[in-house]
Amino acid sequence: MDLDYVVLPAILLAIAIVVTWLAVERLRSLSAKPYGLWRKLTERIVLSFSVLLAVALAGNSLFNTIAMHRFWALNTRPGDIYTVNGHKMHIFCTGSGSPVIILDAGLGSDSLVWSGVQPALSKTTRVCSYDRAGFGWSDAAPDLRDADHISGELHQLLLQAGITGNIVLMGHSIAGIYVRDYAARYPADVVGIVFVDGSTPFQDKNPAMKGGGGGPPPWLVKLALSAGVPRLSGMCSWGAPGVDIHTRKLQGEANCRVHFSAISAEMKNIDRSSQEAVQSASYSGLPILIISHDPTKQRSSHPTEGDVNAQNAWSQMQEDLKKLSTRSRRIIARGSGHNIMFDRPDLINKEVPWFIDQVRGTAPQPTNYGSTITE
Repeated sequence: MDLDYVVLPAILLAIAIVVTWLAVERLRSLSAKPYGLWRKLTERIVLSFSVLLAVALAGNSLFNTIAMHRFWALNTRPGDIYTVNGHKMHIFCTGSGSPVIILDAGLGSDSLVWSGVQPALSKTTRVCSYDRAGFGWSDAAPDLRDADHISGELHQLLLQAGITGNIVLMGHSIAGIYVRDYAARYPADVVGIVFVDGSTPFQDKNPAMKGGGGGPPPWLVKLALSAGVPRLSGMCSWGAPGVDIHTRKLQGEANCRVHFSAISAEMKNIDRSSQEAVQSASYSGLPILIISHDPTKQRSSHPTEGDVNAQNAWSQMQEDLKKLSTRSRRIIARGSGHNIMFDRPDLINKEVPWFIDQVRGTAPQPTNYGSTITE
């Protein structure tokens, strides 16, 4: 059962009923109490406000739950579902050709974030975006949410989908750690890696990153999500530009379906994932393309937003990714924030097909391996 969007809304509704009943009983008894006028008036105001708040939270949460489940019941998902280790996993493939690009989204996102680039990339080769367990259309999994389990599930998913042979892994944010782990565990399958502002192992241990201590407590965030605050704020109507109307509706509704439990599970195991990803520190001559956000732009999804030291540290960690292979190069996406697939899809749609042709050997090899340029 969906804890965040079924169980918690039901609890909020039960709390609202109890609060209302207790408040009404108290209001009825106030007239007979030997209290002063101001005491009775204050209690009536506080009780009325408590009822109003409880009912508003429960009502909005109930509306959000109904609207969300109705939307996903009426709108078809793209792609296919396969059963991996007892739970359903979603993958969406378009185009044809080899190598196959496997798109892995950042923390809290699903396959829909690639909607602005997958159609264009599919003109060059086959492209598959998928949902990790607990995100998008993939069921939550009982196993540890560490890199080894996540890469193992992806490997099984690809086998079931009939995707064998050469693949290029393309990971955004935290998926940068997962694609490294996959490449280390299944080196015979991987012919290239594209990091899209990819995370690096143990990055939060860097003193400049400050460990992300800011922001509201997790329980408050979870309450806000279950209460439907994102829908109230209009997030459900947001969709990335450059995609069709149906996809924009899917993206908008996905913004209101935050998979808090899956996010927490992956963050809980981030150190374990980092350790697993560094087991193979070098990928020899594997072609690697690193696309990083503009250091002058704030990383809106990171708690060190606007911190110059954190920006410099992040940029240096992106630079260090080049050490993984002798055939690596880095491109800084001018004017882009962390979500490069939204801010600069044109850059991805230009550079990745060229990268694929280089992997195939149908395009000249770069003469600037080891370089960093800004486009």
